[in-house]
Amino acid sequence: MGTLYLVRHGQASFGAEDYDQLSERGQAQSQRLGAYWRERGLRFDAVYTGTLRRHAQTLAGIAEGLGSLPAEQHRTQALAGLDEYDSGALLQAIHPAPLPKPDTPELYRHHFRLLCDALAQWMAGTISPKGMPSWDDFSGGVRQVLERVRHEHADENVLLVSSGGPISTAVGHVLGTSPEVTIALNMRIRNSAVTEFTTSPKRLMLQTFNTLNHLDTDEHRSWITHA
Repeated sequence: MGTLYLVRHGQASFGAEDYDQLSERGQAQSQRLGAYWRERGLRFDAVYTGTLRRHAQTLAGIAEGLGSLPAEQHRTQALAGLDEYDSGALLQAIHPAPLPKPDTPELYRHHFRLLCDALAQWMAGTISPKGMPSWDDFSGGVRQVLERVRHEHADENVLLVSSGGPISTAVGHVLGTSPEVTIALNMRIRNSAVTEFTTSPKRLMLQTFNTLNHLDTDEHRSWITHA
């Protein structure tokens, strides 16, 4: 059997005009994860990422800390099926009026309460956010990647760098969770957190969820972020 390591990107630029850009903290988180794996002799046989900038930047940070990734170009692939949903389009679908910048704790909580509501309605087929696929198509894209890993890399170590939406969708698919639980999982995934599946030709099995072992030191615990 092999292991699939699903990594949420490092801290991006929440509240900024361009969210799709790692912050300095996000870059440090990614490099630290790679260094943690290097210290333990972990190597990957294949790498998959989404196509977003924060995914590529996170992978670059991991590679810098790790020191190496699969040499063959075809063993590192960017797939749109691992891209995050458009949170702005989701919010716009249920709250057409402009929202204030979430720069206080209460506005931050309000932002994510609305997002959870929008996610639930999208998953139920109640809303069709502009420019977004249906929930069935979004989740189907994630499942296709999981099936690819299961069939092509059942005995290998595979790194997958993505976002909270696809990772929680993957966990929900493997565990058979309800939409409400999948959304709750999504909201809990921390930046640079690692979720592990054991892989075999027959199935995927969840081993860990949302772990931050690479930040579990006095020096690094203050690096933990959620958005």
